[in-house]
Amino acid sequence: MIKDTIVDGFGNAPHRSLYHALGLTKEETERPLIGIVSSYNEIVPGHMNLDKIADAVKTGVAMAGGTPIVFPAIAVCDGIAMGHTGMRYSLVTRELIADSTEAMVLAHGFDGLVMVPNCDKNVPGLLMAAARVNIPTIFVSGGPMLAGRVNGKKTSLSSMFEAVGAYSSGKLDDAGLCEFEEHACPTCGSCSGMYTANSMNCLTEALGMGLRGNGTVPAVYSARIELAKHAGMQIMELVKNNIRPRDIMTEAAFRNALTADMALGCSTNSMLHLPAIANECGIKIDLDMANEISERTPNLCHLAPAGPVYMEDLNEAGGVYAVLRELAEAGLLDTTVLTCTGKTLWENIKGAEVYDSSVIRPVSDPYSKTGGIAVLRGNLAPDGCVVKRSAVAPEMLVHKGPARVFDSEEDAIAAIYAGKIVKGDVVVIRYEGPAGGPGMREMLSPTSAIAGMGLDKDVALITDGRFSGATRGASIGHISPEAVRGGLIAFVKEGDIISINIPEYKIELLVPEPELEERMMSTPIKFKKDIRGVLARYSVQVSSADKGAVINRFKYEE
Repeated sequence: MIKDTIVDGFGNAPHRSLYHALGLTKEETERPLIGIVSSYNEIVPGHMNLDKIADAVKTGVAMAGGTPIVFPAIAVCDGIAMGHTGMRYSLVTRELIADSTEAMVLAHGFDGLVMVPNCDKNVPGLLMAAARVNIPTIFVSGGPMLAGRVNGKKTSLSSMFEAVGAYSSGKLDDAGLCEFEEHACPTCGSCSGMYTANSMNCLTEALGMGLRGNGTVPAVYSARIELAKHAGMQIMELVKNNIRPRDIMTEAAFRNALTADMALGCSTNSMLHLPAIANECGIKIDLDMANEISERTPNLCHLAPAGPVYMEDLNEAGGVYAVLRELAEAGLLDTTVLTCTGKTLWENIKGAEVYDSSVIRPVSDPYSKTGGIAVLRGNLAPDGCVVKRSAVAPEMLVHKGPARVFDSEEDAIAAIYAGKIVKGDVVVIRYEGPAGGPGMREMLSPTSAIAGMGLDKDVALITDGRFSGATRGASIGHISPEAVRGGLIAFVKEGDIISINIPEYKIELLVPEPELEERMMSTPIKFKKDIRGVLARYSVQVSSADKGAVINRFKYEE
């Protein structure tokens, strides 16, 4: 406890004097000190309500006999950062969030933590930090945005990006674009489909690190405030019983989370984040494990962008617990694992029900018998690549076509908007990986342009970068090894035939081996020379996407 190292004894009088400088009473310093890590800011729509969530957590902590102290974590809005150099910083912030939270927690000796994140990198970054510092911790997110309404239909941010593609191809006029712009994102919260933020908030429930509703209760509901108070109260129980993140985030818990991922149809970015979080727990998750779990896990949900269903609908249908109950009844989960409630997973979910089988299908009638994500391998990606299979049209599950090669996202977007991409093409976007980007930018703009132009059932996109959770279509990311590290994607030429077979988990560049060897000998790798600061450091230290794009640890000789 903090009392033992910072509060008690004559030697800690200077520490106590600084607590008095904070306005803390003697009584407050004698209680467990609970850090509330809030990602609140005024630029990210998913975070603009986190001050209210943090205040509710503080109330809950105080009600249960603790002393709450708030400190911040940074956040990047992926939507605002999309399509320009700002996106290079998005994935980088996951490591910055983990590092800075670790520093704050261990420098100040907190007894427990309540993490208050919401968007794409904050949730995994804070889960990584929780695993590192390994003191009692619970999560409560800011909640998802309500779906927008355009022309009487529910919509979301992915529809907004696709509207840009429709506008550029003449399928939407100025008034139509403005209608989307003003009504696609109607409230605060993480964007309303099963994109990365909501995927990770749902998987936090599946991992056992968040209370029921963490992933699905809308940001604007009063129930979200109540949930935050309960999280504040529950952290005191975790402190009392010394239940720590690595007691909860076991290998079995990660397998449960991967299973839930497949059933929910989560973002492909979960294949970056779950391995990175597991790495902090000393657990290895590889891409082969994802396919193994996908093979036996039915896809039960088709939330946007895969279908016209949104987070508010999942919440009303029973939420993550109802999905977990379906999976548990089919014997697909380890229900004996410990969770942040202090109970087992089965004790948490045994009373959950599915209230709308059109939103959460039964295991006996799934959207598909296999999970929402697939990992492909072949000469083009010997270490693997990732596709959101549940968001791919049936006619694109197997595709063969000529490569249209671009060395940056900007070049690809320009060609798409200029009408240079035609049916059958395979768009290749390279030098956008973790090291080569650097920062592994999301490619929502090109994929949405393709979809908005009506080509998502005819054109595939592959990249050593990554795709937004809002992406649909045959969009294959995380090609490993990446171009800048000598992956075969660096040597693809315009017009080469690429074969994609998602059901068989294969991706191949159909070029004779002798010619490929000659290309590798004669084609120079393109390195970015104008990067500096955190991006320069990141590009040198980051691992490949198949390993979660984690920062490689230095090993010093003794």
